[in-house]
Amino acid sequence: MHAPFLILETGQPTPTMRRHGSFAHWIRVAAGLTRDQAVVVDVERGDALPLRAGFAGVVITGSAAMVTEHRDWSERSALWLRDAAHAGMPLLGICYGHQLLAHALGGSVGNNPGGREMGTVCVDLHADAQADPLFAGLPARFPAQATHLQSVLQPPAGATVLAHNAHEACHAFRWGDAAWGVQFHPEFSTTHMRGYIHARSDALRQEGRCPRQLGRAVSAAPHAREILRRFVHHARR
Repeated sequence: MHAPFLILETGQPTPTMRRHGSFAHWIRVAAGLTRDQAVVVDVERGDALPLRAGFAGVVITGSAAMVTEHRDWSERSALWLRDAAHAGMPLLGICYGHQLLAHALGGSVGNNPGGREMGTVCVDLHADAQADPLFAGLPARFPAQATHLQSVLQPPAGATVLAHNAHEACHAFRWGDAAWGVQFHPEFSTTHMRGYIHARSDALRQEGRCPRQLGRAVSAAPHAREILRRFVHHARR
């Protein structure tokens, strides 16, 4: 019997996408975990952070909140994640979770100078990724789903940046041997990505971008999703 994974839920999908379930549900399905292999703690809604013992690893979800707002639940979670990372617990932060983990470990988070990144984007790997447990053997460039306004502007001291693109200097990092952050969404399917583009269509138009073109350009991102499953495999080892 495998130890369960803890999913720290830092937010919920945009209202029009909630018919597809929660972020935790999307992550669990994409990671190949059954219901009894994941425990969900909704920190945004005030759930208490559990003891670390008994969990194989932790995945931190995305959120509509901003790390720079320093909300009480977010700062409490950051302290918990800092201690977990220093204890060597396997961690994977996604989007907001990526930024929160970087903040917890002493990095800097803020608005991306280039503004919003949205849609199916290309992610480029640095050479260090070829020796990384989650990224080794992946193509040097692969598609991933992304939607964010803020970014990790300065990775934590000692972190290795694993991926980037023209818009985002830190699309993925590893800190130590067991803590990762990814700015893109490995759990997003094409349905999720198109739904988010539709939900943000007014904002995109105000930014001079065409939601229809972005929606038509959405494609599958199997290599990004593979990272979630590799994290599960690595944490169980």
